[in-house]
Amino acid sequence: MSNLDINKFVRDHYKIEDFSHLNWEGSFQDYVNLVIGNPAVSRNAFQRVHDMIMSYGETNYTEYKKEITRYTFFDDPMENGKDAIFGIDVHLMKLVNFFKSAAAGYGAEKRILLLHGPVGSAKSSVARLLKKGLEQYSKSDEGALYTFEWFDEQETDILGGQKIFASPMHEDPLKLIPLQVREEFLAAINKGKKGSFKVRIKGEVCPADRFIFNEYMKKYEGDWTQVMKHIRVKRFVLSEKDRLGIGTFQPKDEKNQDSTELTGDINYRKIALYGSDSDPRAFNFDGEFNIANRGIVEFIEMLKLDVAFLYDLLGASQEQSVKPKKFAQTDIDEVILGHTNEPEYRKLQSNEFMEALRDRTVKIDVPYITRLDNEVKIYQKDFNAEKIPHIHIAPHTIEMASTWSILTRLEEPKKADLTRLQKLKLYNGKTLPGYNEDNVKELRKEAIREGLEGISPRYIQDKISNALVKHGHIGCLNPFMVFNELEGGLKHHALINSPEQAMLFKEMLAIARQEYEDIVKNDVQKAISVDETAIQTLCANYIDNVKAYTQKEKIRNKYSNRLEDADERFMRSIEEKIDIPESRKDDFRREIMNYIGALAIEGKQFDFKMNERLHRALELKLFEDQKDSIKLTTIISKVVDKETQEKIDVVKSRLIKNFGYCELCATDALNFVASIFAKGDSAKS
Repeated sequence: MSNLDINKFVRDHYKIEDFSHLNWEGSFQDYVNLVIGNPAVSRNAFQRVHDMIMSYGETNYTEYKKEITRYTFFDDPMENGKDAIFGIDVHLMKLVNFFKSAAAGYGAEKRILLLHGPVGSAKSSVARLLKKGLEQYSKSDEGALYTFEWFDEQETDILGGQKIFASPMHEDPLKLIPLQVREEFLAAINKGKKGSFKVRIKGEVCPADRFIFNEYMKKYEGDWTQVMKHIRVKRFVLSEKDRLGIGTFQPKDEKNQDSTELTGDINYRKIALYGSDSDPRAFNFDGEFNIANRGIVEFIEMLKLDVAFLYDLLGASQEQSVKPKKFAQTDIDEVILGHTNEPEYRKLQSNEFMEALRDRTVKIDVPYITRLDNEVKIYQKDFNAEKIPHIHIAPHTIEMASTWSILTRLEEPKKADLTRLQKLKLYNGKTLPGYNEDNVKELRKEAIREGLEGISPRYIQDKISNALVKHGHIGCLNPFMVFNELEGGLKHHALINSPEQAMLFKEMLAIARQEYEDIVKNDVQKAISVDETAIQTLCANYIDNVKAYTQKEKIRNKYSNRLEDADERFMRSIEEKIDIPESRKDDFRREIMNYIGALAIEGKQFDFKMNERLHRALELKLFEDQKDSIKLTTIISKVVDKETQEKIDVVKSRLIKNFGYCELCATDALNFVASIFAKGDSAKS
């Protein structure tokens, strides 16, 4: 665009009426009318947070026979998924239930909400989402809230020679209603509101507002209606950057910590104006507790706070008040949200002097993800074709990095016949013979520390970024490049606590590499034996034979139409592909039939994709039957005849078209698989 009229552009894209709508002003009576029409404008902070979360809707799904709610809010619809949180829906349900209880006034509103979990487990993302969500919600009609300011055309001494004095803690205007008439006022305004939201007024205004209110009451000899003529109610839009209703506190060096950062401090310049350091108008109510009134305050690494700060938290949570220097207890209405990691929380548990804080804390665990599909989503947000258009990310690259990270987080299964990798697959919804939903649920229950240790998503993100920088010039990033980065970084990983842990992480990396080897072989095998219909036919034939075998029946030969015994040689040719020994064949066949029977009872039909081992065996059998049509081992030789090259090109094009490979990684995959088969052939000879 060569000529851009900025004034016209802004006029066309920016609506002045939006600004005026968010900057509404009115009298105290106007505000009371608003409350009568929509009592929700007078909600407290907990009610507002809960309603904000619920306003985005929810979906339900079943996992391990338990109904799970996924709140759309945690998909971050405000910024198209930038801070979306995956894989911890059960824990997020506990978080929402906390707000639901607090909103109903069941006591949770007198507690500190503490998010607890390992580094990089989305604690900060949860806090960021809540703050961001509140900002957006306060801009909507549904989430509107209001505060007030004092004004006086005469510039009297009451306002310190100013015409306007804004309520320093953004108080709810209803708090200006005298205590003596509140009960009658609430009875009148809530009359007939059965079951719906009812207006409540809790606490009194801050010392500065209280001082000004009392001065005007003296001036007008107790005529409250005259005092209200100096009140201008205005829309209150929360903003973290402007420190309006959203506060954030981060611990600093112990020598530099000062509790006035939480509760405000004297403004020494104004002492000369007001004549006393105990005049509340000469006090800056700008501590994090003060400015977060009506909203939320976040304590980053809360348990690193100095003990003096933790004492402030006790009153702020239980009594919902803070004690500014030289002033009485001041009421606050805000969500106190802290987050901490495992070592700091253990210190809190072992410190008997912190018993009062523990008693006032509701801990919500925010563990690492242990479901592969959800872990993959984290990295796909940053590493995708849209954000990195010039580098192709080979299939399974993100998946393999995610596989390794989850393997490090899982506890060793107590069952001798189950590996960590199998456990990972069960958690991801795959089925294994002998394991149903109840078994998987039991696995999760017995692993109480699962997800609280292991590799952080940040480490994976850093190493994928390193690999992209190192190999970006090639134009394609494959799993081997990422594996090398992941392994190389372990030597300098600051969070590895012992040689045993380093050894475990390397072992898990070897398992992930082997898994990739199997997966890429499978891709190539599928590209060669691409016909899924053939697999279904093979599966149906196998199931018919297994059924006849287990039920000691005959099977009809479709060619001769004669009844024959089950084809043992055919069944074993499939079972041997997944290393089922002769001694275990009967058990395997019975497991298959029992699984099919259980599905039939539920009205479901068996599909070969439901059983990973059988699916793999069928693919290998079909590949075995067809692989002679293309000699894979010839790929790595220097001389490839024209006919073989044509077949190789067909397989490569299938990898590109059907499996998401590019020319580079398809060639790499074929060469890698060919080298595996070459080793296998040489070993056999």
